[in-house]
Amino acid sequence: MNRPLIMTGIDLPLEPSCGSTIWCSDVYARLTDDFRVLYLSLPGSGAWKPGFPETSLLAADKQPYGPRFDDYAAQLTDEVADLIGAHRPNLIHAQHLGFGLALAFARAARRIPLVSVAHGTDIIAASESEQALDVLTEVVAASTKVVVPNTAMGTEVDRLTRHAYTDRLTTVPWGVPLPPVPTAQPMPWTRLNLLHAGRLDANKSTITAIEALALTHEPHNLTVIGSGSELPLLQERTRDLGLHERVTFTPFMPREELWSVFAVFDAFVFTTRQLEAFGMVAVEAQAHGLPVLYGSLPSMIETLQDGGLLYPPGDAPALAELIDRVGADLPLRQSLHSAAAANARRHDIARTAAELTSLSHTAIEGRR
Repeated sequence: MNRPLIMTGIDLPLEPSCGSTIWCSDVYARLTDDFRVLYLSLPGSGAWKPGFPETSLLAADKQPYGPRFDDYAAQLTDEVADLIGAHRPNLIHAQHLGFGLALAFARAARRIPLVSVAHGTDIIAASESEQALDVLTEVVAASTKVVVPNTAMGTEVDRLTRHAYTDRLTTVPWGVPLPPVPTAQPMPWTRLNLLHAGRLDANKSTITAIEALALTHEPHNLTVIGSGSELPLLQERTRDLGLHERVTFTPFMPREELWSVFAVFDAFVFTTRQLEAFGMVAVEAQAHGLPVLYGSLPSMIETLQDGGLLYPPGDAPALAELIDRVGADLPLRQSLHSAAAANARRHDIARTAAELTSLSHTAIEGRR
């Protein structure tokens, strides 16, 4: 019997440069026993080997929200319509409620059932831009189901769409590949080696970690791994605060390389201050035994639970106090280490794939 075909994708380069593309690679590689998956994307370097075996590159010239976005979405819709005609998918998964490709899927799907997946940046954009809100609403309205990673995200989507599509929201908890055992261990010293990793943009608020380091009583060290628009500002602020010997900037690392360095750190600092869908890298850090010091966002409280400690988002003095507290209390670190590893076991990518598989079969059968 032929496996049904899911068409999905993100209009981003085919690279492991953000959590969304990595999540898709993790999940859809595990759906291939039940489905064929065709992933659409913009061209990348060609060096990455994602988990989905079938890909198709889009020709449209990506445009952000603004006067040229409508033309971009129209071009994408024409491309997607041609691909749907050529491949005849049984189901469409529209990643990101506000991206151009999701909008193209919504407009070209016609009678093909469409399941959309919220990724977080959609919600931020829709809260700040009427154009982005219109896109999100159109995608949700066209969807059979709208997948969110946790109830906090579902509440935000429901609010933005004025509770018109509440019955379409369904929570599929996200996950990560889990190591057999944690690789990091609590060490008996008071000066911590802290890690921050991920995209460096304003919402990630890495500057909170740097400014906190200037306020700690102990001279803790911080390594920042990642790339993004905020990097020059972060480097300048580090120099201004005289922290150049205690803050190290390292370019983006492939995830397997990142996992291999978790063991040399004592805690992970997760400084997002506005909204986060899941916090994949923070859960990966927990899985390797690192407690996470994180801003008290509802979605992160739901995801990370007691495998770390909370501070008010963006509050550098509070984070500094938390860092010193963790550094001074080895039994606390030992307790957090165990709690972090235990919490991460709730977020096995295999569970995510199983729930998405079941939901997809239901969507296809419902169409029949």
